[in-house]
Amino acid sequence: MMLKNKVVIITGASSGIGYAAAKLFARKGGKLVLTGRRKELLDGLAAEITQIGGHATVKAGDVRDESHAKALVECALDTYGGLNAAFNNAGIIGVGKALAEMSLTEWRETLDVNLTSAFLAAKYQMRVMLKQGRGSIIFTSSFVGHTVGLANHSDYAASKAGLLGLSKALAAEAGPRGVRVNALLPGGTDTPMNFANNPDAGPEVQAFVNNIHALKRMASPEEIAMSALYLAGDSSSFVTGTALLADGGASITVT
Repeated sequence: MMLKNKVVIITGASSGIGYAAAKLFARKGGKLVLTGRRKELLDGLAAEITQIGGHATVKAGDVRDESHAKALVECALDTYGGLNAAFNNAGIIGVGKALAEMSLTEWRETLDVNLTSAFLAAKYQMRVMLKQGRGSIIFTSSFVGHTVGLANHSDYAASKAGLLGLSKALAAEAGPRGVRVNALLPGGTDTPMNFANNPDAGPEVQAFVNNIHALKRMASPEEIAMSALYLAGDSSSFVTGTALLADGGASITVT
């Protein structure tokens, strides 16, 4: 029970990595505040967690909304009496266009969802954790923009690289007061958001994505959730300011 009685916020919990993390964290004893934009999916997830004896409450909303970021923390405090960890996982893959063809609106959309939302989340999470003198904040970044460049994804790469800078600065800022901040960098993961799962993508795209990893496959969401669990719990008590790669060797593969 690595998260026994620990209160955790998970954003982007309605599908993919966030969904898998919610189920795993609940099995490990966490008391969860789940958010995303699709309330019906979150309600179904919370019901599943309750059925196995876990604890989860739902507060749907848009992570770009500062009032929602504040409300999530208030929900954790009102429902469970504290906040021990936050898995700020919500994100989008972007528009998939060459930079010269990208509009300012499209650029800002990706930056707002992937990076500005993390600032807003951490702003309110950090206040509680600093007061407590403990806590763990996790951002879902990516190997794209860190060790690999991917054509037609400059907006995504910039937003995910920004999360690395944010996590390092916050780790230095909050470490003396007992709060840890880390970035998790998944490789290609078999989620609905992965561009290889686009209905218009053919088998050659799937093969390309598999081949960029040393393991020659994508991760399951559950595999990435295990790395998030490590960062959320006390097993990583001396880990802060890191870029934790869970990328199947994509960063060291050239063919």
